[in-house]
Amino acid sequence: MDLSRPLALLTDARYLQPQPGNAYVENIFLEDALLMASLQPMGYQVIRMHWDDPACNWGQMLAAVFRTTWDYFHRFNEFRSWLQRIRGQTRLINSGEVVEWNMNKNYLAELQHQGIAIPPTCFVAAGSEDTLEEIINKFGWEEVILKPAVSGAARHTYRFAAADAAWHEEVFRELLRKESLLVQQFQPSVLDRGEAALMFFDGRFSHAVLKRARPGDFRVQDDFGGTVHPYQPAAEEIELARQALQCSPQPPVYGRVDLLWDEAGRPLVSELELIEPELWLRCSEPAAALFANALYKALQSS
Repeated sequence: MDLSRPLALLTDARYLQPQPGNAYVENIFLEDALLMASLQPMGYQVIRMHWDDPACNWGQMLAAVFRTTWDYFHRFNEFRSWLQRIRGQTRLINSGEVVEWNMNKNYLAELQHQGIAIPPTCFVAAGSEDTLEEIINKFGWEEVILKPAVSGAARHTYRFAAADAAWHEEVFRELLRKESLLVQQFQPSVLDRGEAALMFFDGRFSHAVLKRARPGDFRVQDDFGGTVHPYQPAAEEIELARQALQCSPQPPVYGRVDLLWDEAGRPLVSELELIEPELWLRCSEPAAALFANALYKALQSS
């Protein structure tokens, strides 16, 4: 392995430079700094760069690690073309195959097929003639979540009562003309219990946090005022998350599994985050070293 070649931590161009006073961006830099501090004693030359940098010679990179490419779901076609172009030029972590698989939330259907509990979901293909009312009546749900199959940061994510489906039919049809959608039964536990995020490196559980929405909202992302709290998952939650990760087409070097709970208190996998997950390294002292060791192992095996 040629350690003279740089290891790139991939970000979004908006987050390439510090923005003092912007806590959101300051956390991005803190997370990358923690990882870089653990990687540099191993001999790696670590740089930060935005994934769509036209001046980059990817063939000169030791590898590219996806970290905060948080614009990819707004530029999906461009991102996918870029991914296909560079897959043969440098090592991608997580791998291109894992990234391609994880980009579309239809992977949840594969998880369900393999026995992983997920929120009750109807997967609606782009161009479908089904109506929201027909879907909701078919399943008998009283309250639902509507979101695109390719999304992030709660893009076009809506929560509404079944009785109000007609009010959302127009946006449903507009989105469906361009992309696949998910209609899911809303899990009320997110309002009072929140959503757990479990972090894994090299298949091993590292730490977890609990994300809670601000009062009056259901979205737990900090973009919408969500907050993060310490969390110690139960053994069954860690095992469910581990089993979900094993459904990936290749073992991910790192990843996050988000869990909700149904009305009986049973954990459900709401998301697998294998492309650009926030990992809250700052919330667990050993986490950055565990991440660095997982990258070291992956690079040694290449």
